[in-house]
Amino acid sequence: MVPVAELRVFQPLDTFPPDEQRAWERYLIAGAERPARPRYRDLATPAGLGFLLERDDEGAHVKVVEDRYYVCPWRTRMRVLAGLLAFAEAGPFEDPGAFVPAGARRQAARELRRLRRRNPSHVAMMMQSPWHVPIRWLVLVEDDERRVLDDGEGVHRLSYLTTTRKAIGRVERAVPVLQRSDLGPLADPLVELHAWLSTFDAESLLELDYGRVSASMSWDEIDDDHSAHDIHEALRALASDDYTRSADLYQSALSRSTQLRGLESNN
Repeated sequence: MVPVAELRVFQPLDTFPPDEQRAWERYLIAGAERPARPRYRDLATPAGLGFLLERDDEGAHVKVVEDRYYVCPWRTRMRVLAGLLAFAEAGPFEDPGAFVPAGARRQAARELRRLRRRNPSHVAMMMQSPWHVPIRWLVLVEDDERRVLDDGEGVHRLSYLTTTRKAIGRVERAVPVLQRSDLGPLADPLVELHAWLSTFDAESLLELDYGRVSASMSWDEIDDDHSAHDIHEALRALASDDYTRSADLYQSALSRSTQLRGLESNN
C-alpha cells in the first residue's frame, strides 16, 4: 500500500447547501465510520501499465470542535477522474497514453463533466501526496498548530490543524516575498492553493495530515520534524534579504521531504 499524506478542508456542516447538509446529517446519525485502510482496484492497459485507483464508497471525514460539526467529503470518484486527466495532461512520461489511453481519457472527461453538472457546488476537499508532504503545503500551517497523534495501536502520526482563513493569509504574505526574489516560479503553486482554499466557507478548518507517510519515519524523525517552522523562518529570512539563512532553512525542510520521497524509488 502506498503511504499517502493528505491536505483536507473541513467545512462547517451548517454551511453546506440544504440537500447536502441533510445527507451528511443522515450520515452522522447512522454513525460515520472511521476510514479504514484504503482499498484499490487495478486500471490496467493493454501495454500492461496503469494505476491503482481508490474504490472506497463515498463518505466523509468528520470533526467536532466546540460542539460544531465539520465535514470533509471524500468525493473519491471526482478526485480519481480529475487525477487521471491531470496525469494525462501533464505528460510525465514520453507516452502517457500507455497509462491512460485516449478512450479512457474521453470517458473520464465525460463522466467528470456529468458529475459537475449534477453537483455544481461540489469541489474536491482533499489533496493527496504519495510518499511525502509537499513543501508548498507547509506554507499553510505554523509550528504551534503541530500535533503528534497516537492511533491507539502505538502508531504515531504527525499533523497540523488550522483554519482556511489563516492559511489564506499565510499564502498572501508568502507569494509577494517569493515573487520579489529569484524564486518567483515557486509562488505559482501557492497561488493555485489560494484559489482552491478561497472556494470554501471562511470558517472551515484545514488539516495537513502526514497520514501513513508517518509510518516511514522513526519516532525521533517525527519528533524532530518542524518543517513548517523552517519554511516560515526561511520566508522571513528571504524577506530580510538574508539569502544564506533562507537557503539553509529551506534545505533543512527539503531534505526531510526528499528523504521520504526517496523511499518511492526503493519500493
